[in-house]
Amino acid sequence: MADRLRFGAYGAAACCAAYGSMKLAQALGATALADKDPLPPELRERLLARDPVFVASHWILACAAVVGVVVALSTVRRWGSVAPRPLQLLITWPLGIVMIARAVGMVGFGFVGDVSVLTGARPVSALETELARWDLFLWSPFFLIWGICWTTTAVRLLKPAVRP
Repeated sequence: MADRLRFGAYGAAACCAAYGSMKLAQALGATALADKDPLPPELRERLLARDPVFVASHWILACAAVVGVVVALSTVRRWGSVAPRPLQLLITWPLGIVMIARAVGMVGFGFVGDVSVLTGARPVSALETELARWDLFLWSPFFLIWGICWTTTAVRLLKPAVRP
């Protein structure tokens, strides 16, 4: 029987690579999608002005994404068998849960918040409405897929016979 849950790890690695590439590009000065980040106005201004704190955070997130690729692949590749399974679970479960919570809207952004903005239930500025639209159609689905991939990876690790 094929190990279909392996695709979760490959999906998580791909999402890490995509997100990390974007953050690396932003750290190096690119503005791709930076203006679509659903941040409060004062933080958005600092982001677009290339505030050193935001530039540093982009470098940190790019490095974290590289670690994410390695962790995800360690769950399905033979060389990953040196990593203790409890450590892999300690990383994959929380990542999956936090990303799904972010996508749904339990940590401020996500489907729930975006829909409340776009339906007028929560009055906001035109810019915030535009950012909610970007979040609803790009960021929230991306984080949901990424979270599902991490969670699938964690579920696979719970299976006793499955090992890289």
